[in-house]
Amino acid sequence: MARELTVTGVERFFDDDEFIVSKTDLKGRITYANRVFSRVAGYTQQEVLGAPHSIVRHPDMPRCVFKLLWDTIQDGREIFAYVINRAKNGDHYWVNAHVTPSFDSDGKINGYHSNRRTPDRKVLEGAVIPLYQALLAEEQKHADRKEGMEASFSMVVNLLQENGVTYDEWFFSL
Repeated sequence: MARELTVTGVERFFDDDEFIVSKTDLKGRITYANRVFSRVAGYTQQEVLGAPHSIVRHPDMPRCVFKLLWDTIQDGREIFAYVINRAKNGDHYWVNAHVTPSFDSDGKINGYHSNRRTPDRKVLEGAVIPLYQALLAEEQKHADRKEGMEASFSMVVNLLQENGVTYDEWFFSL
């Protein structure tokens, strides 16, 4: 089922003391979403449970950031990332996401857990939005979506190498 990718240009906000929380299975289908998630994203619990987490994917979010996220959590590690999400009606909202794998009693990954909090506006406007615009522009230069994602991912790798930092070091330096 294709979903409408309307964007309104209207930003939504949530309070600094609130957290957006969701859990997914191994394929990224939502198994839990808290009330803040539902309120900010504009979806009912019935609409999100079982839906792919990409239901809130905003078209301005570079695909290479999701590659980095998935590579990291599937490797059993946590990641922090700034993400722009799309609400049901096309509004958008920025989050500072902390995504972690969940493990069963045998130590195998059995799902993923994400807590999102309000992002630092200075970091968004000064570093993240310009970087994401450049990454998205690179992705859009390529007719093949996979090639575009790989090219923008290379931009991220080069940025980190040029600065002599890991992704985590870069993120926490912002």
